Amino acid sequence: MLSAFASVGARAFNKTILDITGAEVKGLYRGNRSVEDLRRTIARDLHDAGRNRQSIVIRPLFTSPLLIQLDDLDRATIEQITPLAFMVIRTSAGKDGTGNYQAWVAVKDAPADKEAAKAFVRRVKKASAADGEASGSTRIAGSLNFKTAYAPNFPRIEITHNNAGYMTTIAALEQAGFVASEEQPRPPRPALSPCPVGRASRHSGWRPWPKYELCLNGAPKGTSGNPKRSSADFLFGRICAEWGFSEAATVDHLMEVSTKAKENGRAYAELTVRRAFESVERNPYRERSTPRPA
Repeated sequence: MLSAFASVGARAFNKTILDITGAEVKGLYRGNRSVEDLRRTIARDLHDAGRNRQSIVIRPLFTSPLLIQLDDLDRATIEQITPLAFMVIRTSAGKDGTGNYQAWVAVKDAPADKEAAKAFVRRVKKASAADGEASGSTRIAGSLNFKTAYAPNFPRIEITHNNAGYMTTIAALEQAGFVASEEQPRPPRPALSPCPVGRASRHSGWRPWPKYELCLNGAPKGTSGNPKRSSADFLFGRICAEWGFSEAATVDHLMEVSTKAKENGRAYAELTVRRAFESVERNPYRERSTPRPA
């Protein structure tokens, strides 16, 4: 895996250790580590992670080409995207037993502008029905995928396709149907008065929390046919931002209402909410799946 990433321009990696709940193990984060550094320590890291039921997560750092992580793909989609990917990873058996996959694509002619590149990544994720909130980090191949939901039979992360050094193009992705149409900006909505805390009396002027169940019902379906909880969590965070709730209060409430947040830990909730709030800053308005409170 390290060699595959290096073959398409990854210059270094950030390494994080997660416990079985998805929370970061404090004191074990290592940033900007070279391939050589990780190779020297990976055997010991894998041994310690297996003993402590922890996951080793790496994030490739790159400048060019653009590396795109397509996470939570089913078997049918992965078969279509594999010819364009330099690496494909099987992360679990999936709900239907055919596998849950992650594809990594290197695009050599992606936009150089940072915001344009982000918009292009969103279009590719949308077209492939990949997890739109995937962080660009991945559990390292060879390790066990320690998550509470998988206990006691934790799946092993494995590489199912490795075409080291392969880079695709925008035209190839478009021809294969993996680039969605460009996003159309919407006019901004008037700013709402802040709601720094949670549910309160209607007479106080504070709004109740958005209904999480409606966010879940409006989320896209995953490989099992069930709503993608990460998408529901992101939508909930975005609506909270639009309604004027604070980021910290939204994290606290997401930990109460989201099963995925409870399983993956507070670090997951903080990252999801931060990205939701940032998306509102980029695009202040979009069609909502939940009604505003009366």
